Amino acid sequence: MVFPTHRPRRLRQSAPVRRLMAENHIVPSQLVLPLFVREGIQDPQPISSMPGQSQHTLDSLRRVAVEAAEAGVGGVMLFGVPAVRDAVGSGADDPEGILNVATEALQREVGDALVVQTDLCLDEFTDHGHCGVLREDGAVDNDATLERYVSMGIAQARAGSQLLGLSGMMDGQVAAIRSGLDAEGFTDTIIMAYSAKYAGAFYGPFREAVDSQLKGDRRTYQMDPPNAREGVREALLDVEEGADIVMVKPGLPYLDVLAEVRSAVDVPVWAYQVSGEYSMVEAAAERGWIDRRATILDSLTAFNRAGADAVLTYWATEAAGWIREGL
Repeated sequence: MVFPTHRPRRLRQSAPVRRLMAENHIVPSQLVLPLFVREGIQDPQPISSMPGQSQHTLDSLRRVAVEAAEAGVGGVMLFGVPAVRDAVGSGADDPEGILNVATEALQREVGDALVVQTDLCLDEFTDHGHCGVLREDGAVDNDATLERYVSMGIAQARAGSQLLGLSGMMDGQVAAIRSGLDAEGFTDTIIMAYSAKYAGAFYGPFREAVDSQLKGDRRTYQMDPPNAREGVREALLDVEEGADIVMVKPGLPYLDVLAEVRSAVDVPVWAYQVSGEYSMVEAAAERGWIDRRATILDSLTAFNRAGADAVLTYWATEAAGWIREGL
């Protein structure tokens, strides 16, 4: 039967009806707030390409983490910006390094209210900006990098990180870090693998946020944007190696990959609404071209609809507040 018996608009006739009929629902606990903490600054430093975001001091980091916890956000993901870098990223596994110090501080401050998470990658800590140790010919040495990742993972776990975000895209990183953690007694530390992380063009603002020293690109280890099946393969390999969660990054341009990964694995699947996505929306909203709040909530709903169990987003605290207002 067709019209007039079937009238789909009946289910869209009012706000209460639409709310009741919604197929997908975002809740604050599905949102994770990425945060940047910088060594050697006295006041938060605004990130020019990401309006509203800053490189934080330890004090301001605590404040924004408390705000996130009070809003019901599920977690915070920490990125460290060290004062000194070297070829092997020595600050990454230094117990007194900025990321580990910040992790310990936030675990004390909000660890009972949300999940304190840490980025596990060397790019913020190396003077060449790559995610791993370089060979003499300038290529990233996969296996030598794994040794650094294991040391970094153990240092983060000791500092109190509950979840390690493995974003380096080295082959075998999940298995190596899981083995290293277990050998040190950190069997409860969660591993979230950036399984399908693409070498696309959406990361520019983030590189300002972490003061990246990168020259060149990361196309030999991050994924090629045309490849969707490869993203599924990477996710399956990471699950086999012991990943508790897998990630697709960037977000909105790769919703097809997100949906395919969700169908292929039986662990939680996360997505990252990256800096370029954030900055484009903020720029359009500043010019009055879009409704900022509606666009942000639409984008988060898209992740949920495609199968994301959680989303890393720079709007996490703000969006959580909006969601709670509507409850």
